[in-house]
Formats: sequence, C-alpha cells, structure tokens
Amino acid sequence: MDKALFKLKGIRAVLAKLAALTVIQAGMIITQAFYLAAAISSLFGGDSFHDAARELAIFFLALTIRQGAAVWKKHIAFHFAAYASETLHAALLEKLFRLGPRFVKKEGSGQTVTLVIEGITKYRHYLELSLVKLLNMALIPMAIMIFILSLNARSAVILTLALPLLVIFMILLGLAARTKADRQYESYHLLSNHFVDSLRGLETLKYLGLAKSHVNKIAYVSEQYRKATLASLKIAFLSSFALDFFTMLSIATVAVFLGLDLINGGMYLHPALTILILAPEYFVPIRELGSDYHATLDGKNAGKKIIELLERETFQELDTLVPVWDSSTNFTIKGLSVQYDDDYATALEDIELNVTGAKTIGIIGSSGAGKSTLIDVLSGFLKQVSGDIQINQQRVETLAAKSWQRQLSYIPQHPYIFHDTVLNNIRFYHPDAQANEVYEAARYAGLLDVIESLPEGLATMIGDGGRTLSGGQEQRIALARSFLGKRSIIMLDEPTAHLDIETELELKEKMLDFFKGKLVFLATHRLHWMRDMDEIIVLEHGRIVESGDHKQLLANKSVYYQLVKAQEGEV
Repeated sequence: MDKALFKLKGIRAVLAKLAALTVIQAGMIITQAFYLAAAISSLFGGDSFHDAARELAIFFLALTIRQGAAVWKKHIAFHFAAYASETLHAALLEKLFRLGPRFVKKEGSGQTVTLVIEGITKYRHYLELSLVKLLNMALIPMAIMIFILSLNARSAVILTLALPLLVIFMILLGLAARTKADRQYESYHLLSNHFVDSLRGLETLKYLGLAKSHVNKIAYVSEQYRKATLASLKIAFLSSFALDFFTMLSIATVAVFLGLDLINGGMYLHPALTILILAPEYFVPIRELGSDYHATLDGKNAGKKIIELLERETFQELDTLVPVWDSSTNFTIKGLSVQYDDDYATALEDIELNVTGAKTIGIIGSSGAGKSTLIDVLSGFLKQVSGDIQINQQRVETLAAKSWQRQLSYIPQHPYIFHDTVLNNIRFYHPDAQANEVYEAARYAGLLDVIESLPEGLATMIGDGGRTLSGGQEQRIALARSFLGKRSIIMLDEPTAHLDIETELELKEKMLDFFKGKLVFLATHRLHWMRDMDEIIVLEHGRIVESGDHKQLLANKSVYYQLVKAQEGEV
C-alpha cells in the first residue's frame, strides 16, 4: 500500500471500516460457495428441489450480504475520496498562494494548473478504487486459502504457489509500467506548459513570422506524449494478458486434480465443487487490482506530486499577528537582504524602507534590478535571509503571516482567468460576494461595456475553453477582484507591461482613484506612473540607489534622471 495514503486525514478509520466489511465479504464468499456446492451436490444425488431449498436460501442470503458489503465499501471509499480530494484541493491552492507567483513561474503555469484541476480529479479516482481493491487483495485470498486448506491441502498448495508467482510477475510489470507512466506524466506536463506558453506567445510568433515553424515544435511535443502513452498502454495490455493466462492455468490445474480425485474416489463432490467455485474468487482481487492499477497510475503520480508540494518547506507555517493597517500604521524595513535558492547571487541587499499610513510608492529600475523580488518579499512570497521588519515597532519575522496577507491585494502582470463565469472570476477571492457588489466592482474597473457586450453578461463563461478576453480586459478582471476586496494594501508587479499605451492610460485613471487611502507598492518599468507616486524607490543590482518623489529625483540628475531620459529617447 502506498505510504502516502497514511498521510491523509481520517485514513486509518476508513481503512478499519473497509477491513471489517472486507472480512464480512470474505466470509460471505466462502458461505455462498459452500452452500451452492451443497445444493448442487444434493440435486446431483437425486434429492428434490425442496430438499435443497435451505442451502439455496442461505446461498442467496450470503450473496445479498456480500453485495451489500461491496456497495457499502464503495460508498465509504467514494465519500472519503471526495472529502480527501476536496481537502487536498483547498490545501494545494493555499500552498500555491503561499509559495507565490515565483514558484508557479518556475514550475510552469501549465503544469500547475493541470495539477490543480486534473491532478486532483485523477487522485480522487485513484483513492476511490485503490482503497477497496488493496484491502480485497490483502484479506479475501487469505481467507479463501485458509478455508480451502481445511478441505484439500493439495489444492491449497497449488493456489498458494500460483499467487506469489503471479504477484512477482505483476511487480515486474508494475515497475516497468511505473517507469512508462512517469515518462508519460512528464510528457503530459511538458505538453501542458508548452501549450500555455505557445498560446501566450502566439501573437509574438505571428509578429516575428515564426508561427508556422512553431507548428513543428508543437507536433514534436505532441508526438512524444503519444509515444509515451502508447508505451504505457502496451504494458497495461501485457499485464492483463498475464493475469488472465496465469489465473486460468492455475484454476485448470486445480480442476484437473479435483477431477482425478473424484474419479478415484478420493474426494466427495461437495468439497470438490466448493473448491472449484472458490478458486476463481481467490484470483478475483488480484485481477481487479491489476486491471485498475494502470487506470489509477496517473492518479497515484498526481497524488505523490501534490503531497510533495504540500510538504514543501515554506516559511509561513507559524503565523504572526500583524496590526491592521490604517492611516497611523508605521512600516519599517532595515538591512533586508534576499538570496535566490538556486545560486549564491544576492537578489536584494541592504534594503531600507520607512512608510507611515496611506502612500503610493513606485519601484523602478532596469530589468533584473530586483523590482519583482521586492514585491514578492513585501507580499510574503519570499523570505529575507537577513534584515529586520517592524510594524508599529513590533518585530515581524516574515511578511508571509496570514494576518498581513489578508490585508493586501496582489495584481500580477498576467492575472489568471479561470474557466468559469465572469461573476465567479471577479469574486474568486470573495465567493460569498453578492451580485450587486460584483456589478459595482466591475463598474469601477470599467468592465460594464465589456460585460454588456457578452452574450450572457456576468454568467458568460471565460478562460480556457470559454470566451477569450483581451489583455486589458483580463487586467480589468484582476482590478475588479481588488475593488471587491476593499483591502488597504495593494501590491502590483508590472500590472500593465503587456498592455498597449491607450489601454494602460484608460486603466490608469481607475487605478489611481482606487489607490486613494491605501498603501500601494507599484513595480513597473513605465515611468509615466512615477509622476503620480508619493515616493519612488530606484533599484540597481538589488540595492536602493535613490529614493524620493519625481521632482526631487529629476533634480538629483542621477540614476532616475538617466532612466527618464533614456525612456524619453526611446519614445
């Protein structure tokens, strides 16, 4: 049994219930075989149907109890799988939010979305089938074997020798299948990431005239996935053949020896029939487990990946009570440094910051200067390696504290649009929000014209497989999410980088109005925003080289001045 299963909450109680029902089921299998054989022997011996009625009644009663136990087991497994998958889904989403956009970007957004949506579904299917089948395999053959041993030792020996050989053969095939399935799973995630990246870059590919040549790359990735899938299916078909072959051979061997014993008078008909009826039942659990093994392998791999991700070390586990931000709250950072996990390069070094109350702060710098890293630290997605953070003179170990993150809205460069209605996309962070509140947030974000143009208004499906929105419309969805939240701290990481200037200027009016009375950190390379910022932080190689407002920094004629002049020259 997969050790990862024991990490699921409530699994031991469920296994205990399933084990008890499996024991009852095994007893009923033996009972129905015994009394069916008794009825057939009685009729074969010349007794009337009335004489065999008692045995047949017990047989049908045992059959009913057996099927009832099987249905009950499926019911328990179904509800536990539903509960466990929902719990894992919620935990996985929470973990991804804790890990932040940098982790998703590193893992691949296509792979992450596939894991959240399809991976959870496959893992639920795996739980629903595997729990029942594993316990059947562990208990039913053993009970049948003990009973057959009491009737005929030779038949028991034949079946006992057949099962380990079958299990060993299945283990070898299983190892091969797991290798193939791992390759298929990797190909599937590669295909997912490649598909998402291709969709995002389609406009650029067309602009550069590379769209047609990119078709070959798509075909190559798809072909690799097809080959991996077929290789996995070949192993699945081979294992099914092996199961059927060895099962039929073992049952035939038992039947031959039982027939010889009957001819020679060494055994009565009743025990021989009982053994012959039980022999196929002895192999049913392993056949079912083998046939479902390949069907649930993707789910098992997905579950392993999910649990590994949930166990991934984060720094958010211990929450700190952070004061609620208001007009008098003071936020101080001293000597903050951040280092990337994958190398020794310092992303941020010796950052100093002091903010009180509502304020708009622009963060600028050349590409790679550390703008996004600083936003990630302030949002609680990255932890500093050194430095002191204080809010109202209270030291905060990390800004990943839930009480801090509940106060902020994060608007990324590429907001994710879920395959759902416009209504549910806007109220994603606040699913209990009323329709009139969503409508008001949409109006504030300038989405009303867009919504009115959609065939079903707020009920229109968007996202993957739904209606396609432009980049500006997607950004307005993200803005409406923030409006609906009414949170006092706003973090923006290049929110308009992929928009044309006309759309950006139209959104800018709404956003600046939204910023009033809030603490806002805006990382961008578009300097026209800086005229409206209360303070500007200029980063270079992970250090703050300048800070002040627009006029002050222009008067300094230093790094900010050079950036402005360079951008004006580009224009």
